[in-house]
Amino acid sequence: MIVYLDTSTVLRALLGQMPLLAGWGNWEEAYTSDLMGVEARRTLDRLRLASALDDAGVADAHAELARIERSLGRVRLTRRVLERAAQPMATAVRTLDAIHLASALLLRERHPESMLFATHDRRQALAARALGFTCVGS
Repeated sequence: MIVYLDTSTVLRALLGQMPLLAGWGNWEEAYTSDLMGVEARRTLDRLRLASALDDAGVADAHAELARIERSLGRVRLTRRVLERAAQPMATAVRTLDAIHLASALLLRERHPESMLFATHDRRQALAARALGFTCVGS
């Protein structure tokens, strides 16, 4: 099974929030966008500023994020991804979500066999399903 992970799935695992994505880590291949690292680090910084993570928690979270990133294939933020994200979508989609969807669409061109789209965001799942993805996690 090949899975595309949006940031919500990685953050939930990173922060130990339940429920985790069913089968977390049990896939043949997993991919995400370069965008995921930016979104995750911004979230960690917001949590630090809100005193929801202390210094040790921040350090641990950054180390675990780096480990997760090393285990994932990456879809680079290329002009092609951004151009696809700018095109109309089947449902209302926020900008960063459009970049994830465009990344997954381009990845699906290379891996048309049973690719899943993983998200814990219901709106993102709706948009992904409208684009023909099988979604997990929402």
